[in-house]
Amino acid sequence: MGQWFTPFFREEGYEVTVWGKGGKVEIAERLGVPYAFDLEAAISESDIVIVSVPISVTEKTIAETAPKMKEGSLLMDLTSTKVRPLEAMKKFAPAGVEVLGTHPMFGPTIPGIRGQTVILVPGEGYSEKWFPEIKELFERKGAHVQVTTAAEHDRLVSVVQGLTHFAYISIGTTVEKLGFDVKRSRKFVSPVYDIMLDFVGRILGQNPYLYALIQMENPAVLEVHEAFISECERLSDLVKAHDLEGFAGAMKAASRHYGDTAHALRRSDKLINTRIAESETLLNSVGKPFGFYHVYSEKTHVGILEKVSPDEVTLSKLPSKGTAPEIKQGTLRLKLENLRFLSYEELRAWKKENLQHTKRDLSVLIPRGADPEVILQVIAGNCHLAAAEISDIYPEVPGTDMPGVTFRITVLGDSEAGKVEKEVMALLCGLGCREREKNPGVAE
Repeated sequence: MGQWFTPFFREEGYEVTVWGKGGKVEIAERLGVPYAFDLEAAISESDIVIVSVPISVTEKTIAETAPKMKEGSLLMDLTSTKVRPLEAMKKFAPAGVEVLGTHPMFGPTIPGIRGQTVILVPGEGYSEKWFPEIKELFERKGAHVQVTTAAEHDRLVSVVQGLTHFAYISIGTTVEKLGFDVKRSRKFVSPVYDIMLDFVGRILGQNPYLYALIQMENPAVLEVHEAFISECERLSDLVKAHDLEGFAGAMKAASRHYGDTAHALRRSDKLINTRIAESETLLNSVGKPFGFYHVYSEKTHVGILEKVSPDEVTLSKLPSKGTAPEIKQGTLRLKLENLRFLSYEELRAWKKENLQHTKRDLSVLIPRGADPEVILQVIAGNCHLAAAEISDIYPEVPGTDMPGVTFRITVLGDSEAGKVEKEVMALLCGLGCREREKNPGVAE
């Protein structure tokens, strides 16, 4: 998360210096920021110091860092618990140093803060200057900022993170104990089960030590575990006893407490339908140009969509500039979970930049009084054109009583130039133009 927030603050005009226990200077170089070879000097000179370390060493790091800070500066943490880190910040920060507990409710794989939740826990009497500035910064960047106390934070996240992570990890370890074939099961699943598997896999694929510390460093989590395990045993006993009414009654009671389950149904339907719509878009695009952005390699892939399976796509790459159209460029197989669909505008922009295009000149007679620029705007709307311009204007063509205009069109490299030329000419004729003869006769 320290690496995630480095470019975030840089883009807002802050001068950022980083330090890590491992001394990995190459990380600072990759991020384009200085490495704090003299850590004490960097701490004492900084306006804001952010502690982003494992939960188990957060308090120790605060104790070593806070006393070296200058008056008027701000100490923040990015930890998943708040009571003990905030107590440590208050204890070790010198007079005049403000403290602000911070918990981003997202991980470093999220591309941006817009739409994400950030919890702020200002130290009472310790955050008068900096708290409004940091809150305004996060909100201006599109984050949902929630302000609370340290005690309420730890109680809430004991369920929001402690219970949900524990349940997902328990599902994962149970599947492993049963020797259950998760990959094969996906061939027989409903969208709900498929999404649930993804969330379980998402948690299991993260740093296990981080998730262990989230469970172990928040004292409120143990009470949540006891309640969860007790309810699992109670529901299992109802199943063993074939107590239909008892099991149904437990679900009904939970539903009443849960609240607006109808709203939850609609929101989950929206998520499911989004996945279905994505699949339909791909299936309907087979045989057509399609583009993807790979979120990890940050590369753009464009080609003819050849094949779609539940977890991957096959693209036949388009010939790029300088390559003969008949030369095959090969195929790519890409994992869907790593891809974002290019929008229509992004796909056009890529084609315009990367493909070898064809230029055609269309000479027409236009109605007297017609504006060539307006006609140009109309034909430029053809989706197969990379560009359109006016090449020549003739105020009056000999042998006619009409002005002449030559429109130069640039046909996108993946389109049939002859077919597009006919489409544009038909449009021009529909606007009242007439195709100009190559060598028109002179009127007597």
